[in-house]
Amino acid sequence: MKKYSNSHLRLTPQRIAILDYLEGNKNHPSAEDIYRVVAKRYPTMSLATVYNTLFALERRGQLVKLTIDQGKARYDPNISPHHHLICTRCKTIEDVDTLYRLVLPDTSFEVTESHVEFYGICPKCSKGRGKT
Repeated sequence: MKKYSNSHLRLTPQRIAILDYLEGNKNHPSAEDIYRVVAKRYPTMSLATVYNTLFALERRGQLVKLTIDQGKARYDPNISPHHHLICTRCKTIEDVDTLYRLVLPDTSFEVTESHVEFYGICPKCSKGRGKT
C-alpha cells in the first residue's frame, strides 16, 4: 500500500482493497480477477470502480497494462524494467527479471524502453500431458 500512497487517488475503502490486492501481486491479474476477489469484501463495488482505479494507476505510471493475452488485459504492479514468460496453454504469466541487451539494426529510432515476451509451456501444463 505504501507504493500507492502518493498516487493522489481518493482512497475509498474499495480502492484501498484494490490497492492492497495489487501490492506485491505477481499473478498479473485482469480487472475481472481483481473484481472477483475484492467484491467478496465489498459486494456493492462495481467492475467500473476496478477499471477506473486501474486506469488512474496506469496513467500515473504506477501500474503497467499488459496486452499479452488477447482475450483480456492483465495488470502488472511491478513497474521496474522486466520481461515476461507466458504459458501458451493456461496463460500464466511470470516475470523474468534478467535484462537482455538486444543489438538492433541501424535505425533512426531512439529506443526508450523494451519488453521481451517468451512463450512456452509452464511446468504445470507440461506435467502429465506430454510436451509439445
